Amino acid sequence: MYLIGIYHPDGGTLPPERMATVMRDVVAIQRELKATDSWVFGGGLFPSSTATVVRVKDGETLMTDGPFIEGKEHVGGFSIIRAPDLDVALEWGKRYAQALGVPIEVRPFRDEH
Repeated sequence: MYLIGIYHPDGGTLPPERMATVMRDVVAIQRELKATDSWVFGGGLFPSSTATVVRVKDGETLMTDGPFIEGKEHVGGFSIIRAPDLDVALEWGKRYAQALGVPIEVRPFRDEH
């Protein structure tokens, strides 16, 4: 299995006409993933400003607002897919990158055995 991480820049949103095109293309990719039994799970995330970081230090739980790492891009969504190898997973990642116009991270899961 592979994680397809979708990175979004902080800040504004896409104009409605561009968002409609992006969502149409993403839904098409997800339909194809489902049709090939490659889709496992996925979803979009609220902006990184809604994140809460939870840490335990010296037995005390500390919670802070905002993303764990300050940056100009954060994970905005993800898909978990089944693929026979990295090359196939990278092809799916490429399709997401083309549809979304943002950086995509493809990362394999560790062997669960």
